[in-house]
Amino acid sequence: MSALLEIQDLHHRYHRHEAVCGLSFSLERGAIGCLLGPSGCGKTTVLRCIAGFETPSAGRILLNGTVVSSAQISLPPEKRRVGMVFQEHALFPHLSAARNIAFGISDQELAGERVQELATLTGITDLLQKYPHELSGGQQQRVALARALAPRPALLLLDEPFSNLDTDLRERLSQELREIIKASGATAVLVTHDQHEAFAMADEIGVVREGRIEQWDSAYNLYHRPANRFVADFVGQGVLLPAKVLNPKQIEIELGVLEGDIPHACQSGCQVCSKGCLAEVLLRPDDVIHDDAAPTQAEVVHKAFRGAEIMYTLKLASGRKVLALVPSHHNHALGERIGIRLDVDHVVAFAPQA
Repeated sequence: MSALLEIQDLHHRYHRHEAVCGLSFSLERGAIGCLLGPSGCGKTTVLRCIAGFETPSAGRILLNGTVVSSAQISLPPEKRRVGMVFQEHALFPHLSAARNIAFGISDQELAGERVQELATLTGITDLLQKYPHELSGGQQQRVALARALAPRPALLLLDEPFSNLDTDLRERLSQELREIIKASGATAVLVTHDQHEAFAMADEIGVVREGRIEQWDSAYNLYHRPANRFVADFVGQGVLLPAKVLNPKQIEIELGVLEGDIPHACQSGCQVCSKGCLAEVLLRPDDVIHDDAAPTQAEVVHKAFRGAEIMYTLKLASGRKVLALVPSHHNHALGERIGIRLDVDHVVAFAPQA
């Protein structure tokens, strides 16, 4: 399957500030990709370059194999067949939902049929005659999505589409919007700083830092196999414990010996880390299992109730801390000591920080 969108070594500079620095990725037809990163990392600039609102300083953007942006070429936004959903929704306040959706449809004879089709797809058939001020934030988001899909764009761009919504609605809508986009057959790029939105919506995610993609991968691999410390820290929660390599298949931490392929993690640049190399091992909360029968004990120093689960912060004998996600019927008090053991499927280790 050929890529619908290709970003090749993209650079973009605002005066002296280089917002995007050699960023590259591609997206297959029908896939949903995501640029995930902190505010100011350059992800929205990439989206604006794809849309045609900005001209890159260097590099190329291709849609369906055709160059639409480079330092020499910039196809106007209206000729790119790109739909966009903004975080503010940007609906016309004086138009009904139906007329907002129909606004970008060139063939007005077919507009009514297309509006009904999209209203059914997005679940807003009973809202078509209402005006934006009469709609909730989630309903406005559905209208904005239907309007972006109405002209049958080659690519759909979503810029922080849930940032103005409350947390519960944001989580529910992100899953629903994924289903709508998949049902429409559209290819989409989402920009967000929220990993939960990224995980809920995207097939592939690029973690962006200072204008570069640190890792382009599935949500599973970003969480369980982060490429570096930044990705490990930005995606999910976890702690790093000091470790010593015993051999290329074993590494020892305070909580015991872990088995697996030991990555090239030490500072000495070994081709294969061997006995005596120092490293730091990443432990996620789901790597630490509460087990009353386990010989290793840890003290509860903090707890965060999350409904079905409690996130415990536990202090080890050394004073270092780990996290454990435990079913909430195990309700332990602060200061209590509980048994823990490790259940680590694969070792993630990095060189110790200087």
